[in-house]
Amino acid sequence: MYPTISCAAIIVTGIRGISSNYHGSMHLTPTVLVAESLLLLPLIGMAFTGELFCTAVGRLPLWLRLALPATAAIPYHLVAHSNENFNWWFVGVYAALPVLLAALLWDAQRRDVEQRGVWQDFLVLLVLGIVVEFRLFEHAWPKGLGSFNRLILLDAALYGFLIIRRLSGVGFHFVPQVSDAKNGLRELLFYAPVALLLGLSLGFLHMHWLMPSLAKFVVSWISIFFVIAVLEESYFRGLLQNLLERRIGRGWALLVASVIFGLSHFNKGATHFNWRYVLLASLAGIFYGRAWRAERRLVASAITHASVDTIWSIWLR
Repeated sequence: MYPTISCAAIIVTGIRGISSNYHGSMHLTPTVLVAESLLLLPLIGMAFTGELFCTAVGRLPLWLRLALPATAAIPYHLVAHSNENFNWWFVGVYAALPVLLAALLWDAQRRDVEQRGVWQDFLVLLVLGIVVEFRLFEHAWPKGLGSFNRLILLDAALYGFLIIRRLSGVGFHFVPQVSDAKNGLRELLFYAPVALLLGLSLGFLHMHWLMPSLAKFVVSWISIFFVIAVLEESYFRGLLQNLLERRIGRGWALLVASVIFGLSHFNKGATHFNWRYVLLASLAGIFYGRAWRAERRLVASAITHASVDTIWSIWLR
């Protein structure tokens, strides 16, 4: 119980920290805190109670299980209703889209009992990927709160795949294990010389001899871990690589998921196709994927991911 409460507090701190870093000051109001809680509670339930949470929700009537994701509209209304960007159309979108995704995954679960992966699974991933990659809904939120959109979609994805689809091997378990640090840091050590050699030679990385305070480093790492690494690792490793393994095998799945991960960075930090970023991110994806598949735990790959991003943002950007 106490580890769960502590980790929940750390997650909230991470969300606020990353929002402040990337979107400017974040105005914490009671409605923002309530919206955060509504979105974090399902994630905490899935992350720290595992099968207990999924089984409990799974006992609900089917119609209620499929309708529950419509509550994603509530956080949007709470946070944005008094803002000039508020639009009732987005209330409808946040209510309907998660329900539609859940219905597709229920159909996939019904048709694909052996969990080989079917077109519904990949259609859901495609829709989620497009919405997040091109930030299609973030303009509907008040300034500085666009990260709520990604949190809603993470909720929808994990609810759909873990509770409705009951997909195995995702690894969304956050009770810490020593092996998570071992596997995550091992892949960091493997990737670091590759990234340094290639990144510096391509002019993508630039060395900065800074010595931030320990507090700043830790807050930055926690922020990146919970808001960037957990989201991206859940999608690219826990869902995409996991499903691809069932269709094309472990080796090809690792390669394909890593290339798609790299391509998702094509427009980051540039107005043109940023091929250097794509190349380094694709290579990073291989090591993140290796960390995840060692024991099929997202904590391990998120440790590698957060460490790489933190080191890059402080010393090599």
